[in-house]
Amino acid sequence: MDIFTILSLIGGLVMFLYGMDLMGDSLKKLAGGKLESILSRLTATKWKGFLLGLIVTAIIQSSSATTVMLVGFVNSGIMKLGQTISIIMGANIGTTVTSWLLSTADIKGTAVLIKLFKPESFTPILAAIGLIMGMTAKDDRRRNTSTILIGFAILMFGMDMMSSSVEGLRDNATFTNLLTMFSNPIMGILVGTLFTAVIQSSSASVGVLQALSLSCIIPYSTAIPVILGQNIGTTITPIISAISGNTESKRVAFTCLYIKMIGVVIVVGVFYLLNYLIGFEFMSYRAGAFQIAVIHTLFNIISTVILLPFSQMFEKLAVLTVKNKKEEHELDAFAALDERFLAMPSFAVEKCKELVFEMANIAVDSFRKATLLLDNFDNDTFKEVEALESSIDKYEDKTSTYLVKIAANRMSSKDSKAVTELLHCIGDIERISDHALNIAEAAKEISDKGITFSEKATSDIKIITAAVDEILDLAIASFTNEDLEKAKCVEPLEQVIDRLKRVIKNGHISRLRQGDCTMELGFILSDLLTNYERISDHCSNIAVCFIEIAHDSFETHEYLNQVKTGGEEFTQMYDAYNQKYYIE
Repeated sequence: MDIFTILSLIGGLVMFLYGMDLMGDSLKKLAGGKLESILSRLTATKWKGFLLGLIVTAIIQSSSATTVMLVGFVNSGIMKLGQTISIIMGANIGTTVTSWLLSTADIKGTAVLIKLFKPESFTPILAAIGLIMGMTAKDDRRRNTSTILIGFAILMFGMDMMSSSVEGLRDNATFTNLLTMFSNPIMGILVGTLFTAVIQSSSASVGVLQALSLSCIIPYSTAIPVILGQNIGTTITPIISAISGNTESKRVAFTCLYIKMIGVVIVVGVFYLLNYLIGFEFMSYRAGAFQIAVIHTLFNIISTVILLPFSQMFEKLAVLTVKNKKEEHELDAFAALDERFLAMPSFAVEKCKELVFEMANIAVDSFRKATLLLDNFDNDTFKEVEALESSIDKYEDKTSTYLVKIAANRMSSKDSKAVTELLHCIGDIERISDHALNIAEAAKEISDKGITFSEKATSDIKIITAAVDEILDLAIASFTNEDLEKAKCVEPLEQVIDRLKRVIKNGHISRLRQGDCTMELGFILSDLLTNYERISDHCSNIAVCFIEIAHDSFETHEYLNQVKTGGEEFTQMYDAYNQKYYIE
């Protein structure tokens, strides 16, 4: 084998792996996180789990990606170990779809219809269609579809390049002897395992074997053990992924390994025993790309049929292998922010949304508890507000850090918008909780000093409290429910709250002159009003951010100028809120 053959083989392998990665990545983007969500929720029965694993893996073309998802789900508490076993078995069959696509390269014949099904005929057409779609695409779905087509064309081109590069080795005695050496079941399984462990994809390693079979004579005696080894080697990906996980996620990885290894042991034992007793004549025959796809699929179907009824046994085996750690604590609220999900941006964004929505609801709860303290101070409630504010700080730190990591990955424009919106809103939600704590501290000061507001000031505070409570409801509902109509109501109410602050301050100055109020209460009232106003400002920021992103624009100041300088709808809402929260 000369240097040019080696370079050509490496180049073909690189093109093949790149095409497979490009296609798989785009397939996941096209799914938009829906497959991951389905996997995490719809596993009520063993057979449902099996079908889900099969379908999801057939779509994203990677059992490794599916099992890594499962490791992440279990690590974050979304799923239990028992739910994953049938999915893993389904994924093992689903991943064989790729080998069937690649087997089209082995189609032979001179008829026009047969020629059309050959890769050299249809891949250039797919690449051209993909290129045109990519150049004219206006949405993510079309762009991802175009990348899938181009990725598949590159994959097939790489496969053809590998096949062509080794064509001269057909009659090479050294190479032939090397292949014959792999006919030893143990050697063949070992080589298949190691090669697949290196490239971390059974679909890719089986594809490489198919490429070699197009130009070289690979007998069944060599193909069968190598394919069996390739199925074991693919478990390296979930094992690596689970290293940093908790006990349950490690058990998922070992379950993947046990399913493959026990399946291989059973098939090898039965098959080679029969071969010894009967002597299969076909073992010396050439195995082409189509036959390799058949072997790959048959192994996974047979092992699944045998092992699926014993799924509970694998769970027990994994539990016995990986013992519980005494120091391991229960999953915290941020376990869903698993590093493994970064490879699935759409799903990772959804997990972040859930946490930010929780964070927003905690902020609202904190505000309401704080305002209750103004009427009836209670030390336990005050401590709750402090704890809620501390909790919000953790949410901000963990979620924003994770969102920045997501942003570093390739993702769709929809996911990019969602990340931008979440990063904008997290800071505002955190500040709302800060102001809620300030209100609670003001209530504590009033209680500690034994002072009270005048009847008029108390009435005014209740009115502005109700207004701020409503603007919080509107802003958070518009954000969590993606409700554009509620978002439009926020800015008019924010303007009314600004007016309320001025009116209440002027009223206090008037009472101060008349001797009905004190300077000390005036300072506390001023602090309260400032915190109320700031909360409404942050609500405005949240609503404006949502409106701007919904309209594909980030010109916040331009939008605010538009709503403040005119518009019948804005004026009507402002007047309605002004009347609802009117203070003389």
